[in-house]
Amino acid sequence: MSLEKLELPGGAMSGLVASAVEYMVDAGQRTALFLDIMRQRGDQYREHVAQTAPHVLSYAAELIIDGRKLEHPVNYALVRIIPPKGVEIDLKRRPFVVVDPRAGHGPGIGGFKADSEIGVAMKAGHPCYFIGFLPEPMPGQTIERIARAEAIFIEKVIERHPEADGKPCVIGNCQAGWAVMILASLRPQLFGPLIIAGAPLAYWAGVHGKYPMRYSGGLLGGSWLTALSSDLGGGKFDGAWLVQNFESQNPSNTLWTKQYNVYSKVDSEADRYLEFERWWGGHVNLNAEEIQFIVDELFIGNNLAAGQVKMSDGTAVDLRNIRSPIVVFCSKGDNITPPQQALHWILDLYANVDEIRAYGQTIVYTVHETIGHLGIFVSGGVAKKEHAEFSSNIDLIDVLPPGLYEATFEARGPETLNDEFTVGQWVMRCEARTLDDIRAMGGNSPEDERRFETAKRISEMNLAAYRKYLQPWIKSMVTPQMAELMRNWHPLRLQYEMFSSQNPWMKMVEGAAERAREDRKSVTMDNPFLVLQEKISKQIVRSLDQWRDSQEALSEAMFLSIYGSPALQAAVGIGPKSTPSRQREMDPKHRAFLEARIKELKSKIGAGGLREAAIRALLYVGSARGMVDERSLEALRRLRQQDESARMTLAEFKMLVREQFFMLLLDREAALAAIPTLLPENKGERRKAFAAIQEVLSASAEISGEVANRLKQVAGLFGLDAADSSNVRSFGNRAS
Repeated sequence: MSLEKLELPGGAMSGLVASAVEYMVDAGQRTALFLDIMRQRGDQYREHVAQTAPHVLSYAAELIIDGRKLEHPVNYALVRIIPPKGVEIDLKRRPFVVVDPRAGHGPGIGGFKADSEIGVAMKAGHPCYFIGFLPEPMPGQTIERIARAEAIFIEKVIERHPEADGKPCVIGNCQAGWAVMILASLRPQLFGPLIIAGAPLAYWAGVHGKYPMRYSGGLLGGSWLTALSSDLGGGKFDGAWLVQNFESQNPSNTLWTKQYNVYSKVDSEADRYLEFERWWGGHVNLNAEEIQFIVDELFIGNNLAAGQVKMSDGTAVDLRNIRSPIVVFCSKGDNITPPQQALHWILDLYANVDEIRAYGQTIVYTVHETIGHLGIFVSGGVAKKEHAEFSSNIDLIDVLPPGLYEATFEARGPETLNDEFTVGQWVMRCEARTLDDIRAMGGNSPEDERRFETAKRISEMNLAAYRKYLQPWIKSMVTPQMAELMRNWHPLRLQYEMFSSQNPWMKMVEGAAERAREDRKSVTMDNPFLVLQEKISKQIVRSLDQWRDSQEALSEAMFLSIYGSPALQAAVGIGPKSTPSRQREMDPKHRAFLEARIKELKSKIGAGGLREAAIRALLYVGSARGMVDERSLEALRRLRQQDESARMTLAEFKMLVREQFFMLLLDREAALAAIPTLLPENKGERRKAFAAIQEVLSASAEISGEVANRLKQVAGLFGLDAADSSNVRSFGNRAS
């Protein structure tokens, strides 16, 4: 090809040169500004870690209990969130307690901006408290000691709100989720509803081709490396290693996208980036005993749902002891805690929905389609939708009849029926589900269970060998100074330090950035070199994603092959046709209690009055829909407020609903047949109660089909003929 063919017309050439100059000026300025943001990040990091109690809460807080001053001290603390100006708190509403995850980062992520778990709870009128922690653990601190301290914190919250209509709602994010579940099983009387966000409760669970993090323990030979890291840290485990594990799951974001996004949008992204990095870089330490418990019992051992975790006094942790409703929030886009890990503990604990009900348990789950792990509890969009709806409708969740439900959200609009009974931009409903709905998400085969059980036993053997042969030698070699030096030289810490103002070269960057701001010349969006830059960036991301996918496929293949080996399985005592089952039998004591309770409820079918009859009838008709809508509960709440004689506490109302629900479940025919005997002679009172039932049912949907048939049946039980029931004004008319 001749050079002449490559020549461009003079106008095009000059235009290309002008675009190149424009791009080079912009790129040079962006580079200076980007490096200065990295300098600010480094300085921010140094200031943050120098604080005694660093956090990223955007709210003022009042210290209530310092865990370091307890009889068994811990580095945790309880604070009251002080509402910002313009936010009114109703002290009669149940308090919310947010427990932050201690997974390598510092505290505060549950309330680091207005659209957060704390922000939306306060907006809904709830008093808010926060349980956070300090960077350094107390000597002798264990997971059990932390649980006991958190129980003291929640007792204090209850004490401070004697008029609250319900026990505290406790939110456990990520690692705090399983910690809250453990405490709620040991002290169920302390808790209102639990919201468990992105928490790995069944760590082995997953599907092939996805979520390879669950294989990492087996591929590393088990938890002996955890013990080694703690010993090299002088008895402390550096949380930066946990953060590095998170980062390794998405190398394209870690190595390129996060920084490129700042570079390419350097004029607008600095504040958002620095705000998040203040938390992301706030690494904390754990005691060796804490991290070893987490890895052995929860991750590699997967013992929580199996009931094999025991406290120091021998008490076994049984999640079936929890009496509060449990809300599980997870996402298909979460590669740290996928839906299977968030939900499969339910399959381990219960054989079917009837068994969930037999334990008096209410479980509500919701599965986001795309949000990533951190977005579950830091995304503003999630806060304004899912968390806002949970906060506004926590009483609905608390009074749901026992069973398994999925929370769904419908956008509120002009066509929304009875719009005045909703809050926020979404309408929440809880739809009845079965265990098959969870199984349909995928899970382990018996062969997979054998593989994970093999990895667990190999881990136990390797840890025992390490403790016997290497640990004494390593502990004798490591001094406190060496441990501190290793922490300071961790790669994640160095990346902050090396770009801080401590680096003399960064003073030049600061000056260059100041000049760039004064004479900023941004490139136009159609500049061909900027377009080329974007294409190169996308290619880098694709390449890194392909590398990640190949590594994940390799790690999965290695795990399945190594731990699927019949010889290895036989060597650790696992037979070739054994089908490990984590399904647990019902405790004989609970079975005896259940039989006594069934007998008691059957004997009370004919007891009560108009209130019992109305709730029983409402449950019977409403169950035909297979869901409960927030508008129905709001309609019921308003009716209760209008009738002073029928005022009950939320706890009393919850007990009434549960008893009537179980009566219908145990013997529907007898429960319905008894309704006329519970009603007063006064026909006007019966008509008024029937109208209330109709109003509640009409709040969320038109009455038709099976609902209409059952309502007609109830009208007969109430002694109302066709003329009486047709003369009852519709909900829409009454509301108007």
